[in-house]
Amino acid sequence: VDLDTAKQELEEFIPHVRSISDSSIRKMAGRDLMRFKKFKKQGIAVKFGRFSEKENKQIQKNIDEFLSITGIDSAEKLLFTSRYPEDKETISRLKAEHLFCEKLSEGIPRPWRLIYYRARKMFDPNNYKGRYTKEEKEKLKKYYALHGNDWKKISEMMSRSNLSVAMKYSEIKSAINYGPWSKEEIQKLKHAVEEVIRKRMETEGANSLSSSEKSHRDPLIDREKLYQKLPWTEIEAKVGTRYWRQCKQKWTTILTSKMTKGQQLYRGTKGLQAKINLIKRLYEMKVEDANEVNWEELSNTIGDVPKAYVQEKFYKLKVSSVPFWQKKTFSEIIDYLFEKKLPELEEKL
Repeated sequence: VDLDTAKQELEEFIPHVRSISDSSIRKMAGRDLMRFKKFKKQGIAVKFGRFSEKENKQIQKNIDEFLSITGIDSAEKLLFTSRYPEDKETISRLKAEHLFCEKLSEGIPRPWRLIYYRARKMFDPNNYKGRYTKEEKEKLKKYYALHGNDWKKISEMMSRSNLSVAMKYSEIKSAINYGPWSKEEIQKLKHAVEEVIRKRMETEGANSLSSSEKSHRDPLIDREKLYQKLPWTEIEAKVGTRYWRQCKQKWTTILTSKMTKGQQLYRGTKGLQAKINLIKRLYEMKVEDANEVNWEELSNTIGDVPKAYVQEKFYKLKVSSVPFWQKKTFSEIIDYLFEKKLPELEEKL
């Protein structure tokens, strides 16, 4: 398929495909286009965002089957072949002979590249090594000073995953404040969010006002743009004194307060009613995985609030109410809340 045709055909499945590099599009045309068309015939849409438990299990199954077919020792050897230079040639030949790309993505309606990254995250033994010691943090600072953003090199030197070292450096690179937010920090956060939203709107061509009009009035912003897919690491850098998760949580709090005009929607009888509504709606949805829940749609169970606020309240509800929740599936957690917690909340109300 030539490049223009590939872009045109992929656009049906990936609306932002024209912003992807030509070399990536060529790879997607080879690895993904036929799969996407097959999924379409089955009425299955291409997915993005967090992987569900079902998808993780499918990746595990695909990897196990490929190891069984080829006789390769481990998932680490398969996915991190460069760590085993003596076996590299043999593993690469087996991957080509037994169509590794096709096997890995079997049954998963996502771009191959995202499935591959997810598999690497799942099977990298360097990804689950617990907290960083003081010595490790000092080493990380030193290696960053020497190698900059070469996370691959730093991860090899630290025996931690690329993602782990990049995220940890983001956390420790400056003096992070864990106390209450100052007025100055809140202003910096608001300005940072405003800046990234304006920049995004300009690149999307969302604001068609002339420059003279721009100076006299602000563009109208879709509400979703205020909290969906914001570049939090970029916002963290602009704020300077807070880790990106803190920025995200604080922004959700600010937005919730604005959208609810400062009302306490999750206190007293209103709070009890909100929890009851939330449990009932989740039970009615009959979904198997948290990633399949439309949290945006659920927000009106509490009031006019961002979806992150609802997710946070649900998290607190399951942690405080469901024993051994870490060992339960999402549907088991919802069943427990419906059968055990709901009658208790209704009685209290």
